[in-house]
Amino acid sequence: MDIPRLHPDTIEQVRQRADIVDVVSEHVVLRKLGKDFTGLCPFHDDKTPSFTVSPSKQFYYCFSCGAGGNAIKFLMELGKHSFSEVVLDLAKRYQVSVQTLEPAQRQELQRQLSVREQLHEILALTARFFEHALNQPQGKAALEYLTAQRKLSATTIQQFQLGYAPAGWETLFGYLVEQKHYPVELVEQAGLIVPRKGSTGSYYDRFRDRLMIPIHDLQGRVVGFGGRSLGDEQPKYLNSPETELFDKGNILFALDKARAAIAKQDQAVVVEGYFDVIALHSAGITNVVASMGTALSLAQVRQLLRYTESKRIVFNFDADRAGTQAAERAIGEVAALAYQGEVQLRILNIPTGKDPDEFLQTNTPAAYQQLLDDSPLWLDWQIQQAIAGHDLNQADQFQQSVQAIVKLLGNLPNSMLRTHYIQKCAELLSQGNSRLMRQLEDNLRLQVRGERWHGRSQKWQTSSERDLLEESEGQLLRLYLHKPLHRQAIVEALEARDLEFSLSHHRFLWRQILALKEAGFDVEADPSLDLMTLLQDRCTDFPSDMSKIYALFQLDETGDIDVLRSALVIRAAVASMEKVMCEKRRRHFISLWEKTDCATAFELGQFYYKKICAEEQRIQDLDRERQTTFEDLVQAPVLS
Repeated sequence: MDIPRLHPDTIEQVRQRADIVDVVSEHVVLRKLGKDFTGLCPFHDDKTPSFTVSPSKQFYYCFSCGAGGNAIKFLMELGKHSFSEVVLDLAKRYQVSVQTLEPAQRQELQRQLSVREQLHEILALTARFFEHALNQPQGKAALEYLTAQRKLSATTIQQFQLGYAPAGWETLFGYLVEQKHYPVELVEQAGLIVPRKGSTGSYYDRFRDRLMIPIHDLQGRVVGFGGRSLGDEQPKYLNSPETELFDKGNILFALDKARAAIAKQDQAVVVEGYFDVIALHSAGITNVVASMGTALSLAQVRQLLRYTESKRIVFNFDADRAGTQAAERAIGEVAALAYQGEVQLRILNIPTGKDPDEFLQTNTPAAYQQLLDDSPLWLDWQIQQAIAGHDLNQADQFQQSVQAIVKLLGNLPNSMLRTHYIQKCAELLSQGNSRLMRQLEDNLRLQVRGERWHGRSQKWQTSSERDLLEESEGQLLRLYLHKPLHRQAIVEALEARDLEFSLSHHRFLWRQILALKEAGFDVEADPSLDLMTLLQDRCTDFPSDMSKIYALFQLDETGDIDVLRSALVIRAAVASMEKVMCEKRRRHFISLWEKTDCATAFELGQFYYKKICAEEQRIQDLDRERQTTFEDLVQAPVLS
């Protein structure tokens, strides 16, 4: 609906009642610091807490990016909502009576607000109805299941408001519609009853003879239910349908109970099932939530990240095939964040193959906590999955594992981290054969480089950038060939900036150099090695490729001068190469950003925009570095 103009009295009441700490703490982990609170700013990539919230002034301010304002402005900026939308949401939250300047609009608004309030009321009453039914004779089997099989205490049953939906087809319908006189349309909107096919005005209960688990929002209000069958009825678990209050992709079960523990322990645990959460909370491990029986969404992960400074999240899904697939789907949702280090993701598969609830039946909470502490990083887990079930002595299965690993490592943006994992994977694949391990390490490195950016970025390259690459890459290779003492410096400069040769003929030459190193030639450390003769011998079988790089084996006047000013030329060349890569990435992210509907995918659009800004800043830094180096080159004496 169109947002009406709000009466100034309503706006003022919302301003007075909305508590800045209460509002901000739902989105930022706040720590007490004297009279104020501090945390990581949500409006920029904040590495150290620069964001301050003042309860006395009802004001927030970031000393790094300058963002500041009251509770209303905070929600407007964070969610890109209008002033009226934020005020309306806060009015509902703080139970402020809403007045508008147009009587007709006010009546429609009050009707809409009244519908939501009545839905909350109906769901809260239904939860109490199910709780009551659990303790009646008809709920005996459900209560015995909870206490005998699940071993849950009365306190835990009460804490999670567990209940029982009677077996009758119209029991809840009769209670809500006939006894409590709620409109049947609203009860249907709440997802509690279903219209009978072919019978106008006739309904039946959605949940029948099921153990009922209420699902709450962050304010602790019931928004839906999960129902577990007590017999053979399928599905085993039945959730409420999507309603105005219940959005499966944006709600995490028990987050209202877990968020304080997540912030305190600086870690969130995500499990598969309701009873895994309930069992862990009952055992005193309370930083645990579950998704709604669907694949974990990016929106749900971002909710969890609000409450943990370290951004540490552990996925503990079942160790069976379905659980492994669920973990892989969940990783797929957050892989971009994980590769960039924006989430410290870990995966826990309980060794016995049990789920957390089963594990706690025979093990202590401390044993489960130890498993959490020892859980591997998501990439280590993914690597193990790539190898698991494959006979590495069979060529086809070995190659399948290698291809999966190369794809994983090719996405790692950090060169040191890639080197670490390349060595680790070579060790795993070699199965203890040290000689094979060294060969595999070099082979993996070559394949990972091929998986990296250059193969996916050619369409983002301009002709002027190709000219710049031709010059800068050619300078480095010429120096590498003619100046043995600078070879190690060139390799280190490329690795430090995570750079590779982009042009195909330059990559061809570099592969030949790497092949010589593979064959045992100490190319960088042995200045007496006749590298050019060795390369020319290797390239005789590739006359077409050789014709494109032959000029690098000769020195003209410019090449002679470059060789004599090697250190400065290396610095200028790598800066130029990095600038080209940054320009390509910037255009790539601009393209993605332009295709993104930021109204429906705000976080994704914001992510691309941040990437664009980061690339532009790096390009400016590189331009300054290139200018300084150019000036140094002009002034430098030509000395060997």
